Amino acid sequence: MPACAFRIVRRISLPFLMLFLVAALTAIDQFIKMTVITNLKPIGSITCIPGLLEFTYIENTGAAFGFFSGFSWVIMVLTMLLSLALLVFLFRYKHHTFLSNTACILVVAGGIGNLIDRFAFGYVVDYIHVLFFPYVFNFADCCVVVGAILFAVWYLFIKDKKEQGDALKEEHDGSEP
Repeated sequence: MPACAFRIVRRISLPFLMLFLVAALTAIDQFIKMTVITNLKPIGSITCIPGLLEFTYIENTGAAFGFFSGFSWVIMVLTMLLSLALLVFLFRYKHHTFLSNTACILVVAGGIGNLIDRFAFGYVVDYIHVLFFPYVFNFADCCVVVGAILFAVWYLFIKDKKEQGDALKEEHDGSEP
């Protein structure tokens, strides 16, 4: 397949792959939460690794780690706006790397996973308790935190180099990155 045809196929199929990954991670999050509601809510807590890890059912009405409790509508609107902005960025920005794509996918999927909880229950279901960390969190929170860290690394150390490299490539061969 010629390089030009490969770029076209990649440009067409990549957005569908990214949306599929967002949907898959969101589905995983929701499946875990439904399992937690069904099996963990009635008993409250299970110790997995004594002194290190417990699964504890918590209904979190705040943002990450319970901050801003009581501001559910504000949190919901901000989550929707951030998810929408990241989706636009994901599809409009021309200089993505694997790292920036992965970061956006994780943050959007985690945001949507917790947003579904807020709409469905009025709170987010949290269940992971690492005992040396005072907060209880969930899979969606992990996605958001890891995605935010990856995005920061990409922005601070990779973004400018990628944009400069793409500009040079475009000047040299007249093609888009």
